[in-house]
Amino acid sequence: MKLLAERPPGGSARSRTSRSRSLGADLGLLLLRLSTGLIMAGHGAQKLFGLFGGPGLTGSGKVFTQYGYHPGELFAGIAGASELLGGLGLAVGLFTPLAAAAVLGVMINAMALAAPYGLWVNEGGMELPLIIGAATLTVAAVGPGRFALDRPFRWREGGLASAAFALGLGGLGAAIVMVV
Repeated sequence: MKLLAERPPGGSARSRTSRSRSLGADLGLLLLRLSTGLIMAGHGAQKLFGLFGGPGLTGSGKVFTQYGYHPGELFAGIAGASELLGGLGLAVGLFTPLAAAAVLGVMINAMALAAPYGLWVNEGGMELPLIIGAATLTVAAVGPGRFALDRPFRWREGGLASAAFALGLGGLGAAIVMVV
């Protein structure tokens, strides 16, 4: 009888802990999605529209031309749209695997450009696109969480299939851009 009296109201201590971990995980995913997604969307807006001190499409096109992408303005537009739309999709948790694929495609290209310079950004390396790519792939693998517009869809839970879709489609897009 004493054991029943020690049980916390509303269920067992274990189920209450699981619920709080679940809420904590969902809040963590929300933070990861918002920070990664909004930064990527802002980066895309810099490329496309010159917002936040960015160069706009013409200036970004010149930089892309210097990197060997021809026509530079077209590839800058593709990258900017992928960052903007993929970033917004990640931020609100909508079509998460597709949004992750858009961001991953750009990050794979950025890593390929930066790889000859090593890991660290102070040497021109790939640390930032690597971290952004890993965060994006994590969201695809784990799912967008409870506080996402994807809640009614089956990919809300993430999983290996969602992560593989995002990485595969992002990698295919990056490969096409690198070959062209």
